[in-house]
Amino acid sequence: MKKEEIVQLDPDILGRMPVFSGTRVPIKSLFEHLEGGDSIDDFLEGFPSVRRDQVMISLKIYSQSKSKNSLFVNPACLIVD
Repeated sequence: MKKEEIVQLDPDILGRMPVFSGTRVPIKSLFEHLEGGDSIDDFLEGFPSVRRDQVMISLKIYSQSKSKNSLFVNPACLIVD
């Protein structure tokens, strides 16, 4: 999966905040929901425009990242094999 299929940066969408591609859902909202005790299924139910594969790849990248903010600051870190 290409990084463009996971994250999108657009100045017209939330001021270029990283969002899940094809949505207006900020990636950081996933982590806020998980930290708040929601499950992935809860998150997906609340944000039906986000795909499960986008969530799973975001979590994988986040867990492997040396800088835990890189997914939010530099979406170029989304290199998917």
